[in-house]
Amino acid sequence: MTADDDADVNADVPADLNVAGAVDEPRPGDFTLRQFLRRYWQRKPLLVRDALHLLPEPGLPTSHALHAALDLQSLVTTRALFTLARDPDVESRLVLAPSNGAHAAAGSEPVPGTAAARERTHPSGWQLRHGPFNRLPPRRQPGWSLLVQGVDLHVPAARRLMDRFRFLPDARLDDLMISFATDGGGVGPHVDSYDVFLLQLAGHRRWRISSPGRGALVPGAPLRLLADFEAEQEWLLGPGDMLYLPPGWGHDGTAVGECMTCSIGFRSPSKSELHRAFFSYLADQLPPESSAPGAPEARYRDRTKDPVAHPAEIPGDMARSLGGWVRRYRPPGKLIERFIGCYLTEPKPSVWFDAEGEAAPMTLDAGAARGATLRLDRRTRMLYRKRVFYVNGEAVEVPPRNRPARVLLEALADQRGLDRAQTARAARETWLRKQLEEWLAAGWLRLSVP
Repeated sequence: MTADDDADVNADVPADLNVAGAVDEPRPGDFTLRQFLRRYWQRKPLLVRDALHLLPEPGLPTSHALHAALDLQSLVTTRALFTLARDPDVESRLVLAPSNGAHAAAGSEPVPGTAAARERTHPSGWQLRHGPFNRLPPRRQPGWSLLVQGVDLHVPAARRLMDRFRFLPDARLDDLMISFATDGGGVGPHVDSYDVFLLQLAGHRRWRISSPGRGALVPGAPLRLLADFEAEQEWLLGPGDMLYLPPGWGHDGTAVGECMTCSIGFRSPSKSELHRAFFSYLADQLPPESSAPGAPEARYRDRTKDPVAHPAEIPGDMARSLGGWVRRYRPPGKLIERFIGCYLTEPKPSVWFDAEGEAAPMTLDAGAARGATLRLDRRTRMLYRKRVFYVNGEAVEVPPRNRPARVLLEALADQRGLDRAQTARAARETWLRKQLEEWLAAGWLRLSVP
């Protein structure tokens, strides 16, 4: 893949870097996560300059003295991002602005036989293509953007950056998207139905925003474009600056020169999405009902003995009986809780796991004897509620009196790993050792030997 040689996207710093609208801009050290959650979260936007001072180091409590140890500009190179866009297991999109869409399309070449062949051009001129991409437009060409989803699943540094947002529940974190744009590139004025943090990694991007409910969507557009977007505030963000937007706020980001922007999105399922997922889960989990242990399952039986005059008509008794079975069914609370945990940890379709190392991976006993530590694979999702732990769409219930196993699994989920002492204790717990070794074999866990 080529898009000109890799270059420094911070080479030219615009003169109007400090343009800002009427919004709070807390100074470093004068603002805490508690204040953010109480004043801004899901309420109103917030611009934070040099934002890493606000975000805790992974694994540290939010009260810890924070410092910007992460080098944002080296988190992922443009070349590495372009390589990810070539991978068929990575979701990527190319967005072409109206003034450049016509000739930009000729410079982008999708992998034959993939979704990229389904090009969508709207009458407004915006063009959307889906990867994987063999070739991208040249970097000297203005007005195009590459969006790569789930970078945290493939780049360890991106996973560590996402971990800094774990002051919010893991159940709400979705993924980390990184976009690269040439001068003037963007995705147009649009609206999202979820919270989003827009963190500038390199270069500069101008953001304009509008309040919720202002402007309808462009019918049939490939993106959620706002038809009559009128900016109320705008800022120019440089490396390390971050803009938080609650759901529903219109926003339009335009690259000023080349830039890279990180978007941390949050899961916010709608009722209809949850219902569809639950009924699909229910179809697989619903046990057969019977009137007594060992008795056959109840089935419909006709009550009438008269010949029918209209054989194609559904009998009223049949409609009432079958409808009553459905109306009277109440899913057990335990089944609903299991569904929620499995649903929230289900990996995305493009995610797959494999065990590291040899065909016969090191056992937990052997690893503990060598001072190993355990960590969740960066793609693993793990949550818990009470004694039930959910890992990558599966539920595991800790035996009622096995408190040591429960405590260690809680630590594994909260810390996304176990230290040497905790790993050694886990190896001594028979039930837990067996469970952890199953996850190791599946590639959901990793053993790190010093």
